[in-house]
Amino acid sequence: METTIYILSLTFGYFIAIFAIMNPIMAVPVFLVLTDNNTEEHRRKMANKASMYAFFILIAFLYGGTYIINFFGLSLEGIRIAGGLMIMSWAFSLLNPETGGRKLSQEDEDDARDKADISFSPMAMPLLSGPGSIAVVIGFASQDLTVTNYIMITVAIFFCALGAFVALRIAPQISKFLGKSGMAGFARMMGFIALAIGVQFIINGITPILAAN
Repeated sequence: METTIYILSLTFGYFIAIFAIMNPIMAVPVFLVLTDNNTEEHRRKMANKASMYAFFILIAFLYGGTYIINFFGLSLEGIRIAGGLMIMSWAFSLLNPETGGRKLSQEDEDDARDKADISFSPMAMPLLSGPGSIAVVIGFASQDLTVTNYIMITVAIFFCALGAFVALRIAPQISKFLGKSGMAGFARMMGFIALAIGVQFIINGITPILAAN
């Protein structure tokens, strides 16, 4: 029983860490703008494909993270510190949704409007599975993970992707219910969690270096 509770709580912790950075709620306004003239069926299809692409992108970095680290000869401490800095940068943008947040440049938005399929770019990459989400997943991969840990993180990523699908699928309702102030408040809440995760990653990277000296 205790083992089951531990696994569920750790899986939930992984989920919160990834979901806070992915934060599909902040992708809702972009999704609505880019699918403004599309049918409900097309929106559903784009939401389904975008969440599926986001899942496979993060899974690729989870299971390929160790190989990436080894290929470039990077230290685990360096990966954790760099990942922490990236997550903190992402968190600051969420804490200031008016000036940062999840936005596209005007050029990227105009380009996306001309695309029939926006599911991979820009929705999955970089809005859902962007640098921040990837940094979290590679940060996890840099730890001494067991098979059980990999399974738990995989499950967490799946539910994050499922959450992204639901958020995009009911995007009009979310936008109407939360409004600009509600979405800004949600972004700040997720930004604070992301900031704490980034700081912890940096601490985990610096501690072994200090202990070795």
